[in-house]
Amino acid sequence: MTDAISITRDLVRCPSVTPADAGALGVLENLLKAAGFDVHRMTFSEAGTADIDNLYARIGSEAPHITFAGHTDVVPPGDESAWTLGAFSGEVKDGFLYGRGAVDMKGGIACSVAAVLQYLKDNGGKPKGSISFLITGDEEDVSVNGTVKLLKWCAERGEKFDHCVLGEPSNVEVLGDMIKVGRRGSQSGTLVVDGVQGHVAYPHRASNPVPDISRLIVALSDQPLDHGSAQFQASNLEFTTVDVGNTAGNVIPGQARAKFNIRFNDNHTQETLRRLVDARLETACGNRIRAHIEWLPSNSNVFVTKPGPFTDLAVSAIEEVTGRKPELSTSGGTSDARFISSYCPVIEFGLVGQTMHQIDERTPVSDLEKLTKVYRGVLDRYFG
Repeated sequence: MTDAISITRDLVRCPSVTPADAGALGVLENLLKAAGFDVHRMTFSEAGTADIDNLYARIGSEAPHITFAGHTDVVPPGDESAWTLGAFSGEVKDGFLYGRGAVDMKGGIACSVAAVLQYLKDNGGKPKGSISFLITGDEEDVSVNGTVKLLKWCAERGEKFDHCVLGEPSNVEVLGDMIKVGRRGSQSGTLVVDGVQGHVAYPHRASNPVPDISRLIVALSDQPLDHGSAQFQASNLEFTTVDVGNTAGNVIPGQARAKFNIRFNDNHTQETLRRLVDARLETACGNRIRAHIEWLPSNSNVFVTKPGPFTDLAVSAIEEVTGRKPELSTSGGTSDARFISSYCPVIEFGLVGQTMHQIDERTPVSDLEKLTKVYRGVLDRYFG
């Protein structure tokens, strides 16, 4: 069966919790090979991380070239006994298809595959250009051996993409309410304040880092990093943990540490952002507090696909099917679009994300049918 509901069901029934593939890519490989795609399967590795299976498939050799991207890995189901239906059942009940990944994002992949197969069937088996699929398996984890390496592999083969649709669950309330056209970057670090350990009864012999790290947290949190930009909301720095590693009630600790994350917009790069925060820390420390930041490596850069013919085309296809004009949004967390944006313009449009990562993750069957029609409308306009 090549309809979106059947493909979603078959994908959901593969328990592909990162890093396992569990047969999910095989489902897609069989469908795409049967339709005439040149399909490649490859496994990428890196020390300290799990091996990840990936798939790239293309039909056609000319421009324009549109690629549909996604990931078949899913987060763990949690307490499987709490699910109304099996966590990997793919069953339909009361108009909803249940299962881990139904929304995020096997349903989106299924709709894009179904739409492409329908388009090829109606157009002599060949596109008026090229269509491809970039499907990876570690988006829900460290994102090291998936999209970033698959894109590099494609570039080394001379593959060039003109545009990409990533089927992440972009809609908030109803299908058609939002297209993601950008994402803020993400940068994490740890604020480290050094003191001098000592007995609480003799504070003059010690230097307590706890009050100092409290002052620095307030200083770094209170001052805005910026006031937003034309495409993005303001950047924000959020502290998430504070720790002194102290198990004794009568000992002044020698060090205090606080982890934080910054979601930043296009007013900054990772380098300029680090310099800004380091400078503010130096000012807040003055000549007394000894502190520094340990910055963590990050592959989450800011990106934006600005309004133009491609976004107009997508909006038109969505309006035709749903009757809604979607908001062009840059809200939310990170996705694999941050990697794809270095190779071509990318937009995210998929299912409604309300139940993703939850017990009883599910999507209306009607949304699977509508999303397939939207993707088909994108193809008709793209090659029209």
